[in-house]
Amino acid sequence: MNNFLEQRFRLKETGTTVRTEVIAGLTTFMTMAYILAVNPNILGASGMDTGAVFTATCLASALGSILMALLANYPFALAPGMGLNAYFAYTVVLGYGYSWQAALAAVFVEGIVFIVLSVTNIREAIFNSIPACLKYGVSCGIGLFITFIGLQNSKLVVDNASTLLGMYPFATSLHDGSFSSTGMGALLALIGVFITAVMLIKNVKGGILWGILATWLLGIVCELCGLYVPNPELGMFSVLPDFSNGLAIPSIAPTLGKLDFSGLFNANFITIMLAFLFVDMFDTLGTLMGVASKANMLDKDGKLPHVKGALMADAVATSAGAVLGTSTTTTFVESASGVAEGGRTGLTAMVTALLFLVSLFLSPIFLAIPSFATAPALIVVGFMMLSTVLKVDFDDAGDAIPAFIALFAMPFMYSISEGIALGVISYVLINLATGKATEKKISPVMYVLAVVFILKYVLL
Repeated sequence: MNNFLEQRFRLKETGTTVRTEVIAGLTTFMTMAYILAVNPNILGASGMDTGAVFTATCLASALGSILMALLANYPFALAPGMGLNAYFAYTVVLGYGYSWQAALAAVFVEGIVFIVLSVTNIREAIFNSIPACLKYGVSCGIGLFITFIGLQNSKLVVDNASTLLGMYPFATSLHDGSFSSTGMGALLALIGVFITAVMLIKNVKGGILWGILATWLLGIVCELCGLYVPNPELGMFSVLPDFSNGLAIPSIAPTLGKLDFSGLFNANFITIMLAFLFVDMFDTLGTLMGVASKANMLDKDGKLPHVKGALMADAVATSAGAVLGTSTTTTFVESASGVAEGGRTGLTAMVTALLFLVSLFLSPIFLAIPSFATAPALIVVGFMMLSTVLKVDFDDAGDAIPAFIALFAMPFMYSISEGIALGVISYVLINLATGKATEKKISPVMYVLAVVFILKYVLL
């Protein structure tokens, strides 16, 4: 078996082992498992059957990750993207009044367009045209973005009327009675960060995964002792697996193949499809750039070998996911957690895919993993990705400033694609204005991208 895996995934060539890849796959899955609970809840708001969406989420994630493993041999896992699912439910369906069947059709068409762009090398050309400084800035920006997600998921960072954001008010929560739910979750997340940090400093293999499991176990103990009290209204759920409904797989029939193409040539339909297309394309490119940079997978020219296979996996999974009954399936930024554990090949993605399939039968267990238990992993991975900023030449402001803009835009604007857009625009405009465009050998594709991004802000 080991020989087969070695030949198929070229483990020795990339300096990894079966054990390392399995741990990396487990870690990636654990940091992504929240999508199994969140995606059905979000898409359920559009009127979709939540049980069917759960099954579709598992199948689309497994399919996309398997395709990534086979077509590109990269440790990147796929699942229905956060943000895109919210756009699907709250903007397209509830806001614009489209049916969820029509929205699925828009996602399907987007995937077909992606397949064409991947076959014709357009997406690959875009990836390769972006300068190394922006790729490093994107990698660091994704690290901060991941950290911010972890801080939000754990309630360590909350809304603040005067400063927009602020730290969770532990003292106030002790008086208003919310400490036993949100406060305890935030405290457990802090403890989880400490546990994970100690394990990493001690070079414990699988430290990030053990950090997740240790935090979850502490949560179970706290719930059993009454220190942690679930409160669904505050987004704090029970951390104990619920087997009351058994282990049956929810039927996918209510969403399978339910696509409505009746408005295919409507101008609004095309606008919605292009919005899905834009966000998905540059979120995926940003994730590939950022995680690949951290894993030292880019070649000397800053290009990612076999990127076409990675982009094709993403495109096929998007259309297939729409047929199954879920919003856009995309490369997940949480793949960085598996890379941080040493994952370097498609075996990591394959392990993650198998766990998504297993979760069909063991959904009560995986759905019980709380967000405050996965938050420490996201926060620590964000720290690990910060190191890529050291590769930016800060003596060259024409490189450093656009990299910085891409870096800060991602967490502060809560969007990987916005970071890429602003990074590209600023890189082109700054170097044109300073007369360094020729010296920098800016690709024609970069000029086109800059114009497209500017038009996007003006028109969309």
